[in-house]
Amino acid sequence: MFLSSPNPPKADEIAGVKIMEKEGLGRFLADGKGMSLYSFSRDEENISNCIEGCAVNWPPFSVDPSALIEGCESSDFTSITRPDGRQQTAYKGRPLYYFKNDKYPGDTFGHNIGEVWFLVTP
Repeated sequence: MFLSSPNPPKADEIAGVKIMEKEGLGRFLADGKGMSLYSFSRDEENISNCIEGCAVNWPPFSVDPSALIEGCESSDFTSITRPDGRQQTAYKGRPLYYFKNDKYPGDTFGHNIGEVWFLVTP
């Protein structure tokens, strides 16, 4: 099961993107299974700068932008091509990532790591 693996789930395992809320953190984006999504402040608009070893700890999130987006505008989501050639989903130009230490839906252990990783707010 992907919840205990550092490998990102396949797009067909995800029912899109939804908005979750957690006391003290407010609203944030998660995949359809409730796994939190993060942005990297060192990325550029529609460009991922989290490559190689970084992507091991922060696996890129990818889903068909036309997938069900609960509470969000689907036009805010795009698909970008990463430096390694793989596709990654971006929200308002910010590439989206999982954090490998988030094991269960609603985990937010990646928020504010190094003051460069943050939950994505809608």
